[in-house]
Amino acid sequence: MSEQAPFDVAIIGTGPGGYVAAIRAGQLGLKTAVIERDARFGGTCLLRGCIPTKALLRDAHLLQEVKRASQQGLFKTGEIGIDFFKIQERKSDIVGKMANGVDFLLRKNKVISFRGYGTIVSPSKIAVTRDGVSTEVNARNIIVATGSEAKSLPGYNIDEKNILSNIGALDLKQIPKSMLIVGAGAVGVEFASIYNSFGSKVTLLEILPNIVPLEDGEISKELKRVFTKRGIEVYTKAKLESAKAKDGGVEVTFQTEKGEVKKYTAEKLLMATGRGPNTVDIGLEKIGVTTDRGFIKVNEYMETNVKGVYAIGDVTPSPLLAHVASQEGIVAVEKIASKHPTPINYNHVPSCTYCEPQVASVGLNEAKAGEAGYTVKVGKFPFTAIGKARIEDAMDGFVKVVADQKYGEILGVHMIGGTVTEMIAEAVAAIALEGTVDDLINTIHAHPTLAEATHEAMENVFGAAIHI
Repeated sequence: MSEQAPFDVAIIGTGPGGYVAAIRAGQLGLKTAVIERDARFGGTCLLRGCIPTKALLRDAHLLQEVKRASQQGLFKTGEIGIDFFKIQERKSDIVGKMANGVDFLLRKNKVISFRGYGTIVSPSKIAVTRDGVSTEVNARNIIVATGSEAKSLPGYNIDEKNILSNIGALDLKQIPKSMLIVGAGAVGVEFASIYNSFGSKVTLLEILPNIVPLEDGEISKELKRVFTKRGIEVYTKAKLESAKAKDGGVEVTFQTEKGEVKKYTAEKLLMATGRGPNTVDIGLEKIGVTTDRGFIKVNEYMETNVKGVYAIGDVTPSPLLAHVASQEGIVAVEKIASKHPTPINYNHVPSCTYCEPQVASVGLNEAKAGEAGYTVKVGKFPFTAIGKARIEDAMDGFVKVVADQKYGEILGVHMIGGTVTEMIAEAVAAIALEGTVDDLINTIHAHPTLAEATHEAMENVFGAAIHI
């Protein structure tokens, strides 16, 4: 076993938490190492999640735009075709270039990389194993950033041929004629949107009462309405009973909300039933790190109960979002460097789902605000009343503001519509700055823009919207 000189910090994993932490550590002058078992840097988000999924979603959206354009007098050249190989090729090219970019940034910031499987031996030592050869990495501080992986329901084997995870759904060689998706969180509805746009017959099952169940109830209902209009079959309060390979596809039996048992045969079954932390067999038990259901317990500075050992991203019980992992990485490194970082306020974290129409939110939803004891005032404004939305042919959806009646404090903003994942940034800033409804009412919004819907929704909290 070879041994390396001590580092100030060693980070296990180079997803959006790990590589961002490493870059910030390098910027702060810390001697930094990363350990990565994958062939490329970037983690699930860059290689098998956020980035490739959004690349497919962009092409799916573009296809729908071209179809609409042909109905509006453009592209009168006959039937619109799909070259799925080129679509997949473009997706892979984007991923490859971004992974190379991460590699460049790590080297630019003098981060030393070790390839292999990292196991914590002690609070200051990691064994990195590759091809049977082990290297010992010594560090004054360790950050665990090993991410998460897709979970299947018990008894269902993901083979990436008939029953898929997000990995298999991203790497299909051809568009399936039909796809049944179990789970209607962000992953489920994004793939439903992709393959529906590409022409697959898509059926979506969700065991809970609403699709995108973490979102405000009205947002969930609107997304279900639009999905149904697009031809996606949506079943909520639906329970999967069996799924088995048959005749090159998957035969599925599920129970509907009304107790009716349905049998359905799909070419592909996608399990979009959540993710679990990658914390098994990395040495946490050996050094006494406290976990709960596999998630690592941390304080506001991402410190575990073991001095010098930190954890960030999907291995902690915070929201499983790339931007959360990145900020947690910065907090952890700045704590190590004695820079007195500001802890994360998780109520200010935006959530974005990139289906069509998009969904975005920040802060409390209406139900949670009521449970928290606020006297709630709500303002809504539909995109149908926004000129730019008509121009963009993006009239589905609305903006909903949840506010405190007493002071007008903005408690939450919830959006569904064309480009709301971009629009949400204004609401995030307003909530982080403890802004009020009046603050945004008195902020002039350019015309014509989709963002006018946010302004009008704020005005409508107290019944003063102009265009409705």
